[in-house]
Amino acid sequence: MLSPAPNLADNWEFTELWVDATASPPYVLVLLSDKSGNSCVYDPAQNYQIVFSSPTYKEAKLWLLEDEYERVDRRIQSEQVA
Repeated sequence: MLSPAPNLADNWEFTELWVDATASPPYVLVLLSDKSGNSCVYDPAQNYQIVFSSPTYKEAKLWLLEDEYERVDRRIQSEQVA
């Protein structure tokens, strides 16, 4: 079940790309997390619709791992973009 999505558009701390390499072509999801740990998973193929949100990064990470997604090695910090 989806919980209410936090406002991460202007309040994110880091983002990660997650890929399902078993799909052909590989399927990519984007995880955004804020300084409080609130995390949302967005689907670029569905106009960046939120497909999962949680109050903790760990819960979002476990949700992705359950579906056999793998994190792309590099994490992007908000201060790197600003």
